[in-house]
Amino acid sequence: MRTDWSGVYLDGRTPTRRPVTIRLMREGLEITPAGAGARLWPYRELRQTQGFYAGEEVRLERGGELPETLLVGDVAFLDSLHEVAPQVGSRFHRPARRGARVRWTILAGVGVLAAAGALYLWGIPALAALIAPRVPVAWEESVGRSAITYLAPPERRCEDPALARALDEMVGRLVAPGPPSPYTFRVYVVNRPIVNAMAVPGGYVVVFRGLLQRTRTPEEMAGVLAHELQHVLRRHATRAVIQDVSTGLLLMALTGDMTGPLAYGLQTARALGDLRYSRRAEEEADTEGMKMMLAARVDPAGMIAFFEQIQKEEGDTPTALTYLSTHPLAADRMERLKAMAAGFKGSPEPLRSRDEWAELARRC
Repeated sequence: MRTDWSGVYLDGRTPTRRPVTIRLMREGLEITPAGAGARLWPYRELRQTQGFYAGEEVRLERGGELPETLLVGDVAFLDSLHEVAPQVGSRFHRPARRGARVRWTILAGVGVLAAAGALYLWGIPALAALIAPRVPVAWEESVGRSAITYLAPPERRCEDPALARALDEMVGRLVAPGPPSPYTFRVYVVNRPIVNAMAVPGGYVVVFRGLLQRTRTPEEMAGVLAHELQHVLRRHATRAVIQDVSTGLLLMALTGDMTGPLAYGLQTARALGDLRYSRRAEEEADTEGMKMMLAARVDPAGMIAFFEQIQKEEGDTPTALTYLSTHPLAADRMERLKAMAAGFKGSPEPLRSRDEWAELARRC
């Protein structure tokens, strides 16, 4: 164990650097300047201000505003100090533990990244699922209004009164048999050739012209609407937006902030445009949507026919892929819908004639 070291002493009042010999003692440092007597610096009076990093000389200070200073160029001095006076503990840095400190720092960093990843993959989705059923409807409507500004801008909307009236009547027919809904449903038809439709939090449904014109009967359109209405009623869209847009929106949902969601309109619109519902959410929208059709005495064959037609065109018509990418249709889901439709015992009541619907669908 090395106890004697060389260093430099500064008195704190002048810039003069004086070489000293330093002896490590159990209670302190014995400092001996060249040509002078030894003095004892108790460890309790010292503080380390440098020497924590590789390549940095050790600097110890003693005193107040103009402290006496001791400089030692070899950081191994600190390891020896700990061996001679182990009671100093963490008062002075110990270079021998740098490797462990680096390893712990790396492990801590990896831990933080792992925790962040777990929060993103499981924590936020779980929290969103917990919060979505409890947020006020007014909050959902605020989120929906902000998104509709981008998803269905006024200049791209199909404002034909007869078409709007037909869709409103269709929605009214679908929701009438069920329990009172807290939502005021609004359907916006957007003049774009995309074959798609989407549910928006707060009771909004967006239907693109491409999908509208692909429907051959009003019952097919009703099937699409029933599916999207269930995404709203089951708050699938709300949960997805809270989960995907940002933690800021998540906090607003927790606090019930009614104005903040307006700032997230574009992000919400993008999230809904790229949204992929979980298999469970799609199956629930299928099942509950079919129940809605049956309760309203709307021919369930319309829902099945539209989905089958879109599925058939998947390989032939690229524009159909937009709907399929956001509403993937697994074979077992189609079989479930067919089984439910086969169990329908009543007589369906037509919405309107096929020719009348064809004329309405062309108005956009």
